[in-house]
Amino acid sequence: MELRQITALFYSATGVTDKVVRTLAEALAAELSLPLTCRSFTKPGEREENLSFGKGELVIVGSPTYAGRMPNKIAPDFQARLQGSGALAVAAVTFGNRAYENSLAEFCALLEAKGFHTVAAGAFPGRHAFTDALGEGRPDWDDKRVIQQFAKQIAGKLQNLEAVPPPVEVPGDPEAPYYIPKGLDGEPVKFLKAKPKTDLGRCCNCGVCVRTCPMGAIDSKNVAEVPGTCIKCQSCVRKCTHHAKYFDDPAFLSHVAMLEKNFQEPKEIETFL
Repeated sequence: MELRQITALFYSATGVTDKVVRTLAEALAAELSLPLTCRSFTKPGEREENLSFGKGELVIVGSPTYAGRMPNKIAPDFQARLQGSGALAVAAVTFGNRAYENSLAEFCALLEAKGFHTVAAGAFPGRHAFTDALGEGRPDWDDKRVIQQFAKQIAGKLQNLEAVPPPVEVPGDPEAPYYIPKGLDGEPVKFLKAKPKTDLGRCCNCGVCVRTCPMGAIDSKNVAEVPGTCIKCQSCVRKCTHHAKYFDDPAFLSHVAMLEKNFQEPKEIETFL
C-alpha cells in the first residue's frame, strides 16, 4: 500500500500529548521517508475547520485521557470535524500515570466510524495535568526510545500491507461510563463546577491564559473571570508565566491528594499492532 503523506493531529492542553504524537510521527516519517505535517486540535479556532484525509495518507491522532475516556467536551469535535475516507490512522492516548481505561478503545472506535483504518494504537503515560508528583518529566528519554521502536514496528507493518487491514484490537469498552473521581477518603467527589482562581498579586494581565484555554472560557477583559465551561485541563495553570492561576476547590484538591497517594508507581507504555 503506497503512502504519500503523514499528518500528526493532536488535542494537547498541557503539551504532553503534543510531545508524544510529534515524537511518534517524526519517527514514522523518517522510517518511511515521507513528508510530515503537524496540526494542533487544541484551541477553539483550531477545531472549527473540517479535516478530510484519504487513501495514501497516514494520520497519527492523539488525545489525553480524562476520567478514563476521551475528553467529553473535545471528543464531539473529533467526531464532527474528521473524515478519514480510507486514510490509515494510528490512535495515541496519554494518561497521567493512573490508567487509560477505555479512552483508547473509544478513540479507535471513533476513528473507524469516521472512515479511517486503524493500523496501530498506543497508550502513553505522561506528567499528570493536575500534579507534577505523577509522571514528572514524562515522556522522558526512555519513553522516546520506546516510541521510536514502536514507529519501526508500525513502519514494518505498513511496508508489508497489500490490502486494507482489519481494525487494530485494543482493550477497553468504547461505551463504558467515565471514571468517578475519589477523594483522599476513598469516597466519590464532585468538582465539575470548580474553576481556576487568580492571584491578582502575581497576575500581569498578559492574557496567555485566555489565548491558550481550549474552551475559550476565560474573560479576555478580566482574566480573573471564567464565565465559560472549565474542563479542568490545567492549561491556564501550566502556562501562566507568573504562576497566578490555581485551583482551591476542596473536592478537587482531595482528589489530587488521592492520586498522589495511590498512583506513584510508574506505568509502562502499551502498544498495539
